Amino acid sequence: MGEQSKVKFPQEVIDEYAALGIDLPALFSAGHLGTRMGVQILEASAERVVGTMPVEGNTQPYGLLHGGASAVLAETLGSVGSMLHGGISKIAVGVDLNCTHHRGVRSGLVTGVATPVHRGRSTATYEIVITDEEGKRVCTARLTCLLREAEAPKG
Repeated sequence: MGEQSKVKFPQEVIDEYAALGIDLPALFSAGHLGTRMGVQILEASAERVVGTMPVEGNTQPYGLLHGGASAVLAETLGSVGSMLHGGISKIAVGVDLNCTHHRGVRSGLVTGVATPVHRGRSTATYEIVITDEEGKRVCTARLTCLLREAEAPKG
């Protein structure tokens, strides 16, 4: 459950980061929390980020997908989109997350798709739609990230 697949980026973006010594696909894994929850990022660009997460292991006491798990998936996908929008000179920090849970899910895999609502110089906002395996909407989320100047590498 914890193994990460390689994230798909446009080659020119990979090359831009690689020139600075940054392994972009490794950087944009779902992190330790996402790894524990089985989050897999399948596609990533500033225009669209797609990821999945298993329901199993991410449920609340009634056996339904935990709302906090949906929030983790949503924030992960929206943050990746925000970081790609900000580029190599910025880091994205989540400042607002809103999730509306529409239906319960007891098994299978959920898929989240993050698309931009606003991409500015200092903030980026993404809508994240999470669906079940039948394509039914489980959760709609909105994430706003502050885009801060990245610190220069020490060396």
